[in-house]
Amino acid sequence: MTKTQVAQAITSTVELDTPIKRGETEISEVTLRKPSAGELRGVNLSDVLQMQTDALMTLIPRLSTPSLTAPEVRHMDPADLVQCGGEIAGFLLSKRAKGEDA
Repeated sequence: MTKTQVAQAITSTVELDTPIKRGETEISEVTLRKPSAGELRGVNLSDVLQMQTDALMTLIPRLSTPSLTAPEVRHMDPADLVQCGGEIAGFLLSKRAKGEDA
């Protein structure tokens, strides 16, 4: 996983253990970006931090490139879902909580 900062957008690329099949295309990695407050609408932040499945299945399609569909996320390998959830939860932590300089 790599993290980059481009014009205030923080992203993280996740290599999938089990690629997602989309027709003839195979998606083997997904880039997630840090959500804005508006993209968190309808999601309980504590559920995201606890990596609750429903919260992750709501957010991943909103934050992923290529943009994954809800059915693709529902059929995702659990290990990949947890990996994506960890990255999303990490986006919500303050620099202080992550031990970085503020």
